[in-house]
Amino acid sequence: MKSSLTVLAIGGNSLIKDKNHIALSSQYEAIQETSKYIAELIAEGMRLIITHGNGPQVGFIYRRGELARHELPLIPLDICGADTQGAIGYMIQMALLNEFGKMGIKKKVVAVVTKTIVDRDDPSFQNPTKPIGSFMSEEEALTHKKESGWEVMEDAGRGFRRVVPSPIPREIVELDVIRSLMTSGYIVIAAGGGGIPVIRNEQGDIKGVEAVIDKDMGSSLLARNLGADTFIISTTVDAVYLNFGKENQRPIRRTTLPEIKQYLKEGHFKPGSMRPKIEAIIEFLEGGGQKAIIASPENLLKAVRGESGTTILR
Repeated sequence: MKSSLTVLAIGGNSLIKDKNHIALSSQYEAIQETSKYIAELIAEGMRLIITHGNGPQVGFIYRRGELARHELPLIPLDICGADTQGAIGYMIQMALLNEFGKMGIKKKVVAVVTKTIVDRDDPSFQNPTKPIGSFMSEEEALTHKKESGWEVMEDAGRGFRRVVPSPIPREIVELDVIRSLMTSGYIVIAAGGGGIPVIRNEQGDIKGVEAVIDKDMGSSLLARNLGADTFIISTTVDAVYLNFGKENQRPIRRTTLPEIKQYLKEGHFKPGSMRPKIEAIIEFLEGGGQKAIIASPENLLKAVRGESGTTILR
């Protein structure tokens, strides 16, 4: 019998309300608010595994390193991922436990620093396209390319940036630990930012790599591996739209896997925005999942009841 388990992916950008609220205190306030909506789901009896994005937070750590590089070495991207998993996991843990206390929910919460194995020969390592860090002049970019081996590219006419691989996630290293904690009744926070990107080298050892993983693809992999029947992506928009940003845009409230694949083929979803979310959902549903939901944090419970957001059925 299929487990009635839900994997809930919280967007990294939904933890930062706007550019004036990037301080860690402001991020915690946003997490406190989101935790109220998560606690509502748990009060309804849902079994949850929580994942989260970390794109902006990794960017902040990396930027701090850039500003301090005259004195300290840059922080490798896998360590940036581990740092953010720990910090965001801690904040979600604390906020949820406090919310549980107010609501009389007797649940324990644990955060697992999670590694995700990617293929050493993933094509993205030969063609990195994910921009990170600050903008540079062409001269600075070429200097880093020569001295540090960076791949650089011009980004939307605003200057040059470092680009890194974004390989496809293949294996969750801590999967058995996450499953064991889940079975023991814990609310588990795992696979933050898609997981820390690691490879197995020629000797079979695990080794961190300079890359980033799409958090929705990592969350989809975790959901499939755990046999979840529902996959929820919480993001800054209230639903998935056709013709988004145009005069004739309209929300999709309920659809099916074949229909969403057709909408994707027609080009309705933009790369770097809704497209990776839809691709992650397609993989989840094709891998045995029953239902996927995209909704804003404040509408999570309504979306689960079919009153808000976008529901995609297999």
